[in-house]
Amino acid sequence: MPAPADFKNRYVSTGGEGWNITEKNSSLPSGIDMGAVAGTTDGGFGGFDVSSWEVWLNGDGEVNWDTVYMFGYQAIDELSRIGKEFTKSFYNMSDTKLWSYYDGCSEGGREGWSQVQIGADLDGAVIGAPGMHFSFQQIQHLWSQFVEYQLNYYPPYCELEKIVTLTTDACDHLDGRVDGVVARTDLCKLHFNLNSTIGEAYSCGSSAEIPNFMPYIPAQNGTVTAEGVAVAREILNGAHDNLGRRIYMSYQPTASFQDAVTSYNETTGEYGAYFVEQSAQWIEIGLNLLTNVSALSSFEGVTRDTFRDWIATGFQRYYDSLETTWPDLSVWHNAGGKVLHYHGESDPQVPTAGSVCYYESVRSIMYPDLSYNQSVAELNDWYRLFLIPGGAHCGSNSLQPNAPWPETTLATLIDWVEKGIEPKTLNGTVQSTGAQQQICGWPLRPYWTSNGTQFQCVYDQDSLDTWKYDLDAFKMPIF
Repeated sequence: MPAPADFKNRYVSTGGEGWNITEKNSSLPSGIDMGAVAGTTDGGFGGFDVSSWEVWLNGDGEVNWDTVYMFGYQAIDELSRIGKEFTKSFYNMSDTKLWSYYDGCSEGGREGWSQVQIGADLDGAVIGAPGMHFSFQQIQHLWSQFVEYQLNYYPPYCELEKIVTLTTDACDHLDGRVDGVVARTDLCKLHFNLNSTIGEAYSCGSSAEIPNFMPYIPAQNGTVTAEGVAVAREILNGAHDNLGRRIYMSYQPTASFQDAVTSYNETTGEYGAYFVEQSAQWIEIGLNLLTNVSALSSFEGVTRDTFRDWIATGFQRYYDSLETTWPDLSVWHNAGGKVLHYHGESDPQVPTAGSVCYYESVRSIMYPDLSYNQSVAELNDWYRLFLIPGGAHCGSNSLQPNAPWPETTLATLIDWVEKGIEPKTLNGTVQSTGAQQQICGWPLRPYWTSNGTQFQCVYDQDSLDTWKYDLDAFKMPIF
């Protein structure tokens, strides 16, 4: 809570990450800095250190639906209702207008969409890299490991990172400027051949020197192999079933292969599988509904169709609570709500294309009788999507330090809601220099002319087409 002298008639709810509905105090300062009371919730799960998965089941085979619905959307809605009334009372606001917002990223982004989709009584929402398509997203984290299992090759972390670095170097110029930032991963998909990385040398220190790395690995060196490139290519191609029908989309080129991280056996000197704990738990807890069992640790007996069926089970069971992809936002729109949606283009944890897929679903459902350009114009009046060049998951990217990151999204939303200042572009701060750079709003794409000195946002149909996916492994629409 800001001091009364700093209070500016604002309230903001915040969300969580992973299976956690809260980030505790870490998400609150941005709201307080804007003169807002900032709130978070434990979801009723028993404390701010208790994850929802710990209370997901009442017992084997029995979902605790109170937990699921609170985690899905209800707890954040209750937080906002209580938070707003508390704020009005504490600051003696009487009939003074209280501006109310939501701000969250990752799981917090999914929670933000849950509020927009139920038509919560808020004026605006900042939504970053949302983990929507919840059942798809949990299984997506296991796909990279499954690719390695099927191809029987577990590349050292350094080999995959070298492929990412070489991809970044090769695609850097495609946005019209060489600055170490790939602002056009769509053009990279069209023009870069991964085979060109085969035979290139790599060298890395131990895992202690590699940021965001999970298991221990020793210092390593070698050359990029055809097997390593095959793994990278299959991961980027995305999950498909046994008949080649698409199950889900994958990450963009230049995203780190975090899901493909391998473990190192100090005794044998060999690399092997490293299961993402959260997604392995999802199989046992969220799908098999079992308590006190070991998380998935082997792909023996698993096929591509198994991935499809895992997703289908979760999609059906939790459609009304966790998928969070309802595209008809009429209630929110009619109440005057605004949405500022952003996603790092090199996000290695939540596929950037998922945000594009949802934006396009909302556009087509809300404005079915308008042309593409007309529907974009109508939607952008109240919902804008920004893909952040070089951006990682909910933050800047150490592999592309010259990339801009938007540090004032909540302030931008507030100006849009309270002053009518439309964010046609988003202001980003270059992490390496502090310089300011504009970020284009979808569907326009960034491009530099005049030898990289003049920035513009352009319409490029070939680029836009690379973001379109038909998830034809399923018989119902995936918004």
